[in-house]
Amino acid sequence: MTVKEFLAQMTDEEVAHLLGGQPNTGVANTFGWGNMPEYGIPNCMTADGPAGLRIAPECGVTTTAWPCATLLAATWNPNVVYQVGAAGGKEVKENNIAAWLTPALNIHRSPLCGRNFEYYSEDPLLSGTMAAAMTKGVQSRPGCGVTVKHFACNNQETNRNYHDSIVSERALREIYLKGFEICVKTAKPKNIMTSYNKINGVWSHYNYELCTTVLRQEWGYTGNVMTDWWMRYAPSPEFDGVRDNAYRVRAQVDVLMPGGRNSMRKEADSDGSLLETLGQPEGITLGELQRTANNVLRFILDTNKF
Repeated sequence: MTVKEFLAQMTDEEVAHLLGGQPNTGVANTFGWGNMPEYGIPNCMTADGPAGLRIAPECGVTTTAWPCATLLAATWNPNVVYQVGAAGGKEVKENNIAAWLTPALNIHRSPLCGRNFEYYSEDPLLSGTMAAAMTKGVQSRPGCGVTVKHFACNNQETNRNYHDSIVSERALREIYLKGFEICVKTAKPKNIMTSYNKINGVWSHYNYELCTTVLRQEWGYTGNVMTDWWMRYAPSPEFDGVRDNAYRVRAQVDVLMPGGRNSMRKEADSDGSLLETLGQPEGITLGELQRTANNVLRFILDTNKF
């Protein structure tokens, strides 16, 4: 059975279920996706990074604390970074984690950015090369996937749920997106996480031009895309869960994290169907839901957790 045929047997609500994050299992504390035992779909877990695999401390399992990304970039040695990724990937596999939330490769635009320790450099070539090496190292372990983040233009930690990165297309392509492009094209990461901020007035987590036109159509990316955590509850007067879910699905941002079972259905009016309610008056089609769920299922199949 093809993935398309597999999805065709599901109801609208069941397809939508695949597009929301799912509860923690095992040692995880950053949620996952899947979780449909009635269809044989496992609950695939995530674990935070990027300076080491972070799991629930009450589990009593220790993992390695690796040097931060900036220090790794200072080696100018992709082979070293690959080895760190491969060793980290081994711990991902040992702890039954499907996706490690690393590498992060936003540009060091300002020394005041509170996430600079997670990012490699102010140079997009160095950032992309190191992120690609990390990605290849982690994904050299069967069933392990990285999550490249924060896509894109996260330049500050303070107020990052509100700020709008105003940037020209040339600067975007030559500086802020170039590292991501290098990593996507050379290492084929299995997951990408969007950022909290807007880019030129449009939220990254439903930016069609960013996540479909550039990422999927121009760069050829075929993997899974997720939001950063708790976007559903972003403290913005402009944020509307129903509208934003429709925009997100249309842009092929596949999973709302951390979500919850049937998280999209909860946004719908109890008297209307999912497709009639989500995103009105913008609307959304079953085909768009299935296309996005297809991206999720391809990653779950690749985890080898069946």
